[in-house]
Amino acid sequence: MRRRWTVGTLLLGLAVAALVVFNLFIPPGGTPPAAGPQGTTTSAPAAAPSSSDGKATGVPNASGLPAIRESQLPAEGRRTLALIRKGGPYPYSRDGVTFGNFERILPRKASGYYKEYTVPTPGESDRGARRIVAGQAGDKYYTPDHYESFKFIAEGK
Repeated sequence: MRRRWTVGTLLLGLAVAALVVFNLFIPPGGTPPAAGPQGTTTSAPAAAPSSSDGKATGVPNASGLPAIRESQLPAEGRRTLALIRKGGPYPYSRDGVTFGNFERILPRKASGYYKEYTVPTPGESDRGARRIVAGQAGDKYYTPDHYESFKFIAEGK
């Protein structure tokens, strides 16, 4: 009888542990990020609305995050924005992959809503810490510190 109780307790403990681990990797209301090879690229997000001269007009900042004008971005950031608007080609194989928003600093959206792009850092031998994260509705965010903080990009300003 005691052995049956011990086995039951052990199975219950394993089930609880599995639920905890599962919840750590699945965002609320979302699906787990797709696993794929390091070099996999994905299609670009929907482009931001544009004016007749081809310049992006941007979208309103509904995020509540501080904003940065496009003109205030580093030159490399402005070049990355131009590539995003064109749909590529991107210099890094990881550009255009899904950004999971695990830090939950950006507004919560369905899995796959955000894509990330590298903003090269002069003097860095790798991708560095700077990124632009683009949402499907045209909202874009700049992080100079690898997702520690974000600023909404006010495009065309």
